[in-house]
Amino acid sequence: MIKFNNLKGDIFGGITAGIVALPLALAFGIQAFSGINDPEAASMGAYAGLVGALLLGFFAALFGGTHSQISGPTGPMTVITATLVSGAWTSSGSGSFSAVLVSMALAAIFCGLFQILFGVIKIGKYVRYIPYPVLSGFMSGIGVIIILQQIYPLLGQSGSGSMLSLLMGLPEACTHISLTALLLGLGTVLIIYLFPLLTKKVPSTLVALLVMTVISLFINMDGVPVIGKIPSGIPMPFFANSKVSLAGLDWGSILMAAIVPGLTLAGLGSIDTLLTSVVADNITKTKHDSNRELIGQGIGNAIAGLFCGLPGAGATMRTVVNVKSGGRTQLSGMVHALLLLAILLGLGGLVQYVPLSVLAGILITVGWGIIDFRGFRDLLKIPRADAVVLLVVFFVTVFVDLLTAVGIGMVIACVLFMKRASDLVEGGYSSAVMTDSDLRRGLPAPPQPNFDKSLPWEDEGGITDEMRQHIYIQRLNGPIFFGSITKFKEVMTDVPPTAKIVIIRMRLVSFMDQSGLYAMEEAVKDLQARGVTVLMTIIQPQPLYMLTRMRVIPEVIPEEHTFKTFEECTAYLRNQLKH
Repeated sequence: MIKFNNLKGDIFGGITAGIVALPLALAFGIQAFSGINDPEAASMGAYAGLVGALLLGFFAALFGGTHSQISGPTGPMTVITATLVSGAWTSSGSGSFSAVLVSMALAAIFCGLFQILFGVIKIGKYVRYIPYPVLSGFMSGIGVIIILQQIYPLLGQSGSGSMLSLLMGLPEACTHISLTALLLGLGTVLIIYLFPLLTKKVPSTLVALLVMTVISLFINMDGVPVIGKIPSGIPMPFFANSKVSLAGLDWGSILMAAIVPGLTLAGLGSIDTLLTSVVADNITKTKHDSNRELIGQGIGNAIAGLFCGLPGAGATMRTVVNVKSGGRTQLSGMVHALLLLAILLGLGGLVQYVPLSVLAGILITVGWGIIDFRGFRDLLKIPRADAVVLLVVFFVTVFVDLLTAVGIGMVIACVLFMKRASDLVEGGYSSAVMTDSDLRRGLPAPPQPNFDKSLPWEDEGGITDEMRQHIYIQRLNGPIFFGSITKFKEVMTDVPPTAKIVIIRMRLVSFMDQSGLYAMEEAVKDLQARGVTVLMTIIQPQPLYMLTRMRVIPEVIPEEHTFKTFEECTAYLRNQLKH
């Protein structure tokens, strides 16, 4: 049910998100059609991007389970769609928009149907079991793909194909640079990064789009491709689209060719969406319904595909903009979609003058923002197993296939985790000493994830009633790894708002991987942002090694706030109360 208790905030948040979504919808749409060597490809792509953003944005907000989420075309979804579009164009004899639009429409519809199925069978909860190195390598690979695909339009040229062919063609492309296109694209990038230094009230992507397009109107644009005139008016279903002729199409081949991309889009879109839902929850302090969100996304993608719109997912940046601008309910997402509809109906003619190099500049900043530099920065510090998974997923994503990358990463991560556990099972559990080699390999103790915060442990008798008025004890039991961090995050959010000191008891935490480490760091920073002092008691050597190796101790948690025993922590608290 739509709520109207935050009307002003939802309207302002939706309008702001819509303004941010406009250039991204155009850019992602054009990227999806970049493999088509036809003058009309850019305008058709821009139209598909706008239609996808407004229809998915409206219906995902109406039926979804994350009230403040904004949905639309995203980088990962566009990369898959671009491969589908390019393949449909080539297989149709490089001259039929009918095959391209029908293939894209059917893939988006299948994507929606699969997502609805995922929601009905309640598969959303299993997204939590994707390890951080898999997500890091996957998202970084997508960021690199987006950047590489935009180098050619940035230079004023067209280019498509595999990443390897794009890289091999770069030396030749650099000999035919359009200086005007290059300067327009680089100017776009500079404005996007520098304009927020002046003000963050106006989206820098929109400013870059408007400023560089106006500049292009007053300079010599010979050889610089532009979007061209896009269709206007109310979107029509693909079977009634003027660009589609259903006669002569090989429906059997098109249907079979659309099922696998549809499943890939559904899986990727579900992951992308639910990760964005978690971000929205962290900001708004709410809890989304993951299965309902998948159903809402499925309905939105199916309807978007029916009307030749680009499939998409929950968009993190647009969602954050919406929340920061006051959006809290489904109404904000619907307002965002209605604004895009108004632009499509009234301002579509103005979009035709936007240079493709300007949109390339926008997408390069998007790709750069997707790359997980933190994960690469920590490669030499994290356990070798996590580093191997991250790098394998990254290279497979860039040079092979996105879905294959996730599958391979999950298999490797699970096998390595089982190997870690079995190594200790075979060696016994009696020894409390772990060598540095063991620590670098990330060997855990037997997995027994259970975060018990209700029953006091036997050594907590020294906590006086006076001390209990000020502190909250969070007792953790078992490994903190990719399979348990969702529960860990839920437990850490249970800290009462009245707590001034939180003691995190780590005595029974036997193992912490990269996913668990980042979850712990985020939880501690959230508490500190509330003015809470965080103390930590650590017994097990592997978590201590990870926390110090990654500089969580002492950069996030000062060394004087960590204790080898709970008795030391109690003595510290008594001393603090005296002062």
